[in-house]
Amino acid sequence: MDALKERIKEDMKTSMKSGDKARLGVIRMILAAIKQVEIDERVELDDARVIVVLDKMLKQRRESIKQYRDANRIDLAEVEEAEILVIQDFLPQALNEAEIDDMVAKAIAETGAESVKDMGKVMAILKPQMQGRADMALVSARIKAGFPA
Repeated sequence: MDALKERIKEDMKTSMKSGDKARLGVIRMILAAIKQVEIDERVELDDARVIVVLDKMLKQRRESIKQYRDANRIDLAEVEEAEILVIQDFLPQALNEAEIDDMVAKAIAETGAESVKDMGKVMAILKPQMQGRADMALVSARIKAGFPA
């Protein structure tokens, strides 16, 4: 078993012992999502694939928060925000804005991208490097901003 999945399971045991029901619920949700992918694809997920699952869960929660805030359901948005904090505990250290800008600039130079039409090439390089470390929607906006209008 890979280290990340093992760490999640150990954290679940710790949450059970400490009585942290909110954290325990989120961790169980994470493990259920991982197990679902493993069953659907009939594979054992490695750390990289677990990060993809966690990243997807983050994206879903960010979208939900936006919808809840638009509907003035702050209580539900706060629940989603708390879940994000737990999920982020299992992801690699997030990239700061300067690191993202630097990586975007290098990828644009490396691919020779000249316009938004070449964005797919740039994303193909950046996505594996940034998965779970940055919001890819923000990265996409940074890439678009890097091209002349």
